[in-house]
Parts: sequence; structure tokens; C-alpha cells
Amino acid sequence: MRTQYRPLIALVLLTLVSGCRRPSGSAGDDAGTPPSPTPGLQGTVTVKGSDTMVLLGQRWAEQFMKLHPEVKLQVTGGGSGTGIAALINGTTDIAMSSRPIKDAERQMAQQRHPAGPVELAVALDGITFYVHESNPVEALTIEQLKAIYLGDLSRWKDVGGNDAPIVVYSRENSSGTYVFVKDEVLDGEDFTSRALTLPGTAAVVNAVGQERNGIGYGGAAYARRVKELRVKKDARSEAIAPTPENIQNGSYPLSRRLYFYLPKEATGATRAFLDYVLSPEGQEIAITVGYFPVK
Repeated sequence: MRTQYRPLIALVLLTLVSGCRRPSGSAGDDAGTPPSPTPGLQGTVTVKGSDTMVLLGQRWAEQFMKLHPEVKLQVTGGGSGTGIAALINGTTDIAMSSRPIKDAERQMAQQRHPAGPVELAVALDGITFYVHESNPVEALTIEQLKAIYLGDLSRWKDVGGNDAPIVVYSRENSSGTYVFVKDEVLDGEDFTSRALTLPGTAAVVNAVGQERNGIGYGGAAYARRVKELRVKKDARSEAIAPTPENIQNGSYPLSRRLYFYLPKEATGATRAFLDYVLSPEGQEIAITVGYFPVK
């Protein structure tokens, strides 16, 4: 398995990664201390893409711009596909993506910058399936999740729940989370036509929190007033909860990496921004929000 959110002024994700590529000459390479403010640093950094990653970006932007008040950070969501498209057409400095870039996208990006794009795995996340707090179902296998999202299972009693219809919530197809679920849970097959498409993980969580028979999916950091299902690889496997420990050690079956993509090696304000994101202070912010550093 690969391990791989409405406009907001923000910055984005995190994490110092052993073995993960980062901009050459980054300021945090020697010690592990947060980068110091750079006198005279100014400019605008645009960041676009994954809705999953905006929650983190909002916190980072506030702190980075306190250090660098002459730097303006502009972050918008729209989905991973939107961010990568902006990377390709040259309208963003950084693309946020909750999925790896596709080969065809990489090739298109290289038409503008042959040496790019630069990939940074910046955090770990776990795709969580949410149900209403009153739902008696505690765990599902990946095969059961697949059957629900393909439309082959349509009532909760078929998976040990109440005799009620399953109300399926999904994300728009520009979402990296949508792509992850399609690839890793549905084996590339199409979602049921009964699925109700919503524009972000927060909307999915809100819908499931109000619909007693609902099921939806999204990042682990967004689970509020809903039940997170434990997931089993198959019927004989242990049901694993999407806890921080299980996501970080890879035992949770639906763990994934979150990425930054840059058209080329970063300089100036963009590089300073990345140094902050990868610093211990940036990692601590991400952990506080609900994400996890990549080991």
C-alpha cells in the first residue's frame, strides 16, 4: 500500500524527514533549532491545493508571518488536483497534495521547469471513515468499505448495524483524499452513484454528525463529534484504530503521506517558509493540529 481545505491566508504543512528530499541548503540542517527571522525578508508566497492540508496551513501562516511581517502568505484549497494544475501552469509557488503526483502531471510540470518538480513529504495522515456517534458499528473491513462505496451493500444490518439504509458521503473528484480512497479501497472502481459529494472534509464530518445513518471519510485531524471506525485489512485481521501511534508506525491500514510540490528548488521567502515548516516548531504545530511527522 502506498504511504505515501474556500480561500484562506495560510501556510502549509510540516515535518523533518529522515531520508526525505528537502530544499538544498535549508537553514535547519545543522541543529534542530527553529530558523531565525531573516532581516529584510519580504515577498508573497502562494500555496494552493489539498483541502485536507488547509487546517494546518492556517496555524503555520499566523506564526510565520509574526516572524516575517513583510512576507504575505496566500493559501487556497480546492483539492490536490487543483494545486497540481496550478503548479503545472505556473500560478502557485507550492502545491499541496494529499496524494503523490501522477506521472503525466510530472511530465507536464517539467515542460516549464525541466529539473522539477521538487517533492517533499511533509506529514503523515490517516484516512478515517466516520459514522454517527449513535451507530453501533465499531469496525469494518476494507472489503466491506469497498462494497458500501460501490453500492453493493446498502443497509447497515449487512455489516452488523441497524436495519437502516446507509447514507454515503464522498468528496469531489479533484480531492486527493477521493483519489486515495478510490485507489486504495475501491481498487480503482467508480463510487456508487448514490454517494453524496461534498466540497471538503469538514463538510463530510458535519453531514455525518447530523445523519444517524451516514458514513463518510477524510483526514483523522477532522474527526469531531463523530465516531471513527476501526479498520481491518480482511476478515481475519485485527481491527486497527486510527490513533496517532498506529498511523505513525504504519499499522493502521489507511495511513498516507501528505506532500508539497514545488516547480523548482526554493529560494527567498519560499525557502524560509519551508525551513519554518520543517523546523521543530513547525512540527509541533502540526502535531497540535492533529497530524504527524514523517519518520
